[in-house]
Formats: sequence, C-alpha cells, structure tokens
Amino acid sequence: MTTPGAATPPSFKRSSPRKKQRPRSRLLAADFAAGEAEAARALVAARATPPAVSPHSPVGAALPREFFEVDALDLAPRLLGKLLRRDQVVLRITEVEAYRPNDSACHGRFGITARTAPAFGPGGHAYVYLCYGLHMMLNVVADKEGVGAAVLIRACAPVSGLELIQQRRGQQTEKPILLTGPGKVGQALGLSTDWSNHPLYTPGGLEVLDAPEPENILVGPRVGIEYASPEHVMAPWRFAVAGTPWISAPKNTLRPW
Repeated sequence: MTTPGAATPPSFKRSSPRKKQRPRSRLLAADFAAGEAEAARALVAARATPPAVSPHSPVGAALPREFFEVDALDLAPRLLGKLLRRDQVVLRITEVEAYRPNDSACHGRFGITARTAPAFGPGGHAYVYLCYGLHMMLNVVADKEGVGAAVLIRACAPVSGLELIQQRRGQQTEKPILLTGPGKVGQALGLSTDWSNHPLYTPGGLEVLDAPEPENILVGPRVGIEYASPEHVMAPWRFAVAGTPWISAPKNTLRPW
C-alpha cells in the first residue's frame, strides 16, 4: 500500500514488532515435523537451483477467518510460509509488509473512499489496487471490519502451476525474478481489482491456505514509502523468510528477527 500522499499520522502503539511471536494455532507434532522436513529439503534445493514446481504439491486447509482478525503487525509474519491458491497456481508467501491504522504509509490514512473501501472490510478479505496504472497489488485485510489495515504480499515462491505463472508473467524462467515483487505476484495470479472484497478463507476462487511457518524470519523497513513520516519510513514492518532467494530488493536492509 504505497500510494504517495501527505498526512500527519496520529501516534501508534508499537513501532517495532515483538520478538519471536508465533501464531496461536500450532500444527500437531507429526504434521509439524513433516512440514519442517519438507521445508528443509526445499531450502537446500533453493540454494542450489531454482525450486522444481510439481503439479501434485500438497496444499493445506483454508485458514479460518479468525486467523486474519488481528493487528496487521501480528498478521504479517504469520502469513510467511502460507500458500496462495488461484486455479492451478499455488504460491508460497515469502515476503510481506504490514500497514496499520494511524500509519502515514497506509491507504487507510485517506479514510474510506471508492478505492480504499476494501481495506476497511473484514479481516481475511482481499484488497487489490492498481499501482502506477500497471501493477495489481494484493493485500490481505487485517483486523476487524472498519479498522483499515492490511498486509501487502511482496514476494512469493512457486509451488505449482509454473507454466501458467510464466505465461501470465511473460517470462520463461524459474528464477526468483519471476515472483519477487508485489506487482509480479498479482500478475502471476491473474488478479484485477475485481478481486477486492473477496474472502480469502472460503473455498474456491482466491484462497490463503495453511502451511508450516518458516524457521527464521528477516525484518526491516518497508519499501517505497519515502513520502511517509520518518518514524513510519524506518519502522521495521517488512518481513521475509530467511534463507530463500525469493525476496524482492533491497535485501541489504533486512536483518534477523
């Protein structure tokens, strides 16, 4: 959510994320161990070559609505490792940014308009907006209805549907350039602003699915919000999976969380 605009931000409660806070819901021990083993194998493969994409990759269950009804700063790291699915395309979320109420970089600072209304919808709905007249930017609405907060999906890694991803992106590559950037993610999923207000916790259409959380997370300031107030420009509200090449630039501003 990076549209320029001048605003004087009200104060906010927290300027840095809590250390090592994990999602409330935990997988059963057997499922978690299996997921960790799968993630470890994927990490080794990613460091050597671009990950192979199988059309038969396992997909988890849809997340409940309550998962999303939390502060955007809490939801953002929880989304890392989760899966986005539309038709045969499945992507693993590798990088996100949190945008909160009273945040001078958040679209919600303008109040409810025709464009920003979906960001004030219920937690777990999609907010898709057109950036610079070119890029469809997918956000996951956070918190309760009326709050005006969301998490921007900045980068993903392919899990299945590689050929369709390449076709939509117009690039015949398996390298991270395919999906490292929010506009690239929107293009790979074939999104338009018509997807705004779509509930991401219901089967069919566009979904966010459960998957194991990453072992380690990187954190840093958000990208492209120079117009915001200094404290919000420097707020470490960008989160990424550590050890994966599927992260957008700049990477040198990210540090272990």
